[in-house]
Amino acid sequence: MTKRYPARYIVLAVLIVLLLLTVAPLLVVALNAVKSPADYASNGPLSIPKSLHWSGIVDFWQRVDFSRKLLNSFITASVVAVLGVLLSVLNAYALGIGRVKGRVWFLVFFLVANLLPQEVLVYPLYYLSKSLHLYDSLLSIIIIFTVIQSAFGTYLLSSVYAEFPTELLDAAAVDGAGRWRTLWRVVVPVSGPTLAVLFTFFFIWTWNEFFLPLVFLISNANQTVPVALGVLQGDRQMDATTTSASALIGILPAMLFFLIFQRTLTRGITAGAIK
Repeated sequence: MTKRYPARYIVLAVLIVLLLLTVAPLLVVALNAVKSPADYASNGPLSIPKSLHWSGIVDFWQRVDFSRKLLNSFITASVVAVLGVLLSVLNAYALGIGRVKGRVWFLVFFLVANLLPQEVLVYPLYYLSKSLHLYDSLLSIIIIFTVIQSAFGTYLLSSVYAEFPTELLDAAAVDGAGRWRTLWRVVVPVSGPTLAVLFTFFFIWTWNEFFLPLVFLISNANQTVPVALGVLQGDRQMDATTTSASALIGILPAMLFFLIFQRTLTRGITAGAIK
């Protein structure tokens, strides 16, 4: 006879409550995004909409040229994720497997780089981008966030590659593979799940960045989604339904990306646990 543990049900109940607390604000935002201003004013923010009104979403989309902002964010986050993973792999391969001289000091440098707040970096990066004529361009943000994300990726992957199976490296050397071929034919495929997790995190982190894009992207044509949301809500008066529509549209792309790559994250974490 199967034993039933009361603690299981308690944990399950707590998790359900936490799930509802997490999802409830998103549901409220979604409900208010499809309400009319009159419906919101008469029935409040927690009521079910009497009918679906898409005017708030359409008005916000047209007001900020959201298609352009969406494209800017997608290009920036995608390029940073790819370049960040690539640079992390190259750095970590040299530090974790290549065992270059001064490895510990390099790791300390990347650790300190991860701990620095963005407010400390903004002034030197601002003047550097001005002198290189990169200010107010997506390229400046791509370069900055590629370096920032790769600092974290290098520190993480270095510890992973330090424990890389030596049998695989020895087998590749016996087959006549050089270091470059060993990297792309052995190390990268074996560490593929970890790299996929890094790519997903780099994409989402870059997509949600607000402070540095706000400083470096001042023209309307170059702004990303978080900057467009912040600037619009600060400069113009919007009713509650349009504000809810802006919040809903702003978080949906990141949520969809996370849901699409959720299995990739699960595989990466599981692979690391098995190893």
